[in-house]
Amino acid sequence: MRFRLTDDQRALRVGVREALARQFDGRALRAAVEEADGGGAAGEGTGRAVGAPRLGRGLWRALGDLGFFALRVPEADGGVGLGLPEAVLVFEEAGRALLPGPLVATHLAAGAVPGAATGETVVAAVDGGLVEWLAAADVVRGDSAGAVPLRSLDPLTPLHRVPAGRPASGTDPVAVLLTAAEQLGTATRVCELAAQHARAREQFGRPIGAFQAVAHLCAGILVRAETARAAVYAAAVTADPADIAAARILADEAAVRGARDCLQVHGGMGFTWESEVHLHLKRAWVRAQRAGGVTESEEMLAAALASETA
Repeated sequence: MRFRLTDDQRALRVGVREALARQFDGRALRAAVEEADGGGAAGEGTGRAVGAPRLGRGLWRALGDLGFFALRVPEADGGVGLGLPEAVLVFEEAGRALLPGPLVATHLAAGAVPGAATGETVVAAVDGGLVEWLAAADVVRGDSAGAVPLRSLDPLTPLHRVPAGRPASGTDPVAVLLTAAEQLGTATRVCELAAQHARAREQFGRPIGAFQAVAHLCAGILVRAETARAAVYAAAVTADPADIAAARILADEAAVRGARDCLQVHGGMGFTWESEVHLHLKRAWVRAQRAGGVTESEEMLAAALASETA
C-alpha cells in the first residue's frame, strides 16, 4: 500500500495553502484575535461565549467557493468528488493556518444539511458535552438545549457546555481523523516557527540553534511532527478505526508538545500576545478535547491490539 502523495495531491496542498494565505493571512489572524480580546465578557443569557469572536461569513462563503466543505461530496451531487486522503491534506493546511470556525462539523454535514457544502450554512455539533461556535451556527447537530458559555483557552474557539447526563452519540472516525489532521497542521507550523527563531535569534554572537539544548528541542518537534504525519496519512488511506485512533494519539502529542517546546525555543517572547506560538498551543489544547479526546482513542487502540493477540 502506497502512502506517498500523488502529484495531484501535492498540487492540492499547495493550492489550498496559497488560497488560505489570501483569505486568512497573519494580519487577518491577528485582527480576529484582537477583536475577540476586545469583545469583553458576555452577560448571562446572551448565548455568546465569554470573550467569543465572531465568525466571518465572508470567509466561510469563500471556503465554500473553494470546495472546502464539499470536498468529499460526489460530483453528481455538486461536490468536488475527492476522498478522505485529500480531506486530510486540506484540514492539515487549515490547522497550520489556525483557520477559525466549526470546520469539521460543517464539512461532515455537507450533502446532508442544505447550504453546508457551499458555506451558506454554518453547522456546529455537540461533541463530548462541548459545542464549538454554537452562537454562530445556523444548524446544530445534537441536543444543545441548556448549553452555557464557557471561557475558552483559545480566543478563536468559543465554547459552550451542554448539561451532563445525556446519552452520548458514537464518535465519527472521520471527525477524529480530521481533528488529527488539524493537529498535524499545528505541529508542522510550530516546527517551522521554532526553526525560524532558532536561526534568527542570536545570543553570545551565535544563533541560538547552535546550542545543544535548543537544537534538541527543535529536533524533538520535528520527529514528533513527522511521525504523526506518517500515521495520519496512512490512516487516511486505510480508514481503519485502529489506525485512526493511533493517528489521533500521535497528532495530539505532536501538536501539544510541539507547541510547548516551540514556546521554550522562543523564551518569554513566545508567551506575548503578539506571538503566533501561544495561539497554536491554545488551539491544540482545545482540539484535544474533541471527538472523545485522546483517552477514547487510547481505549479503542488498546481494544484493537488486544483482539489481535487474543
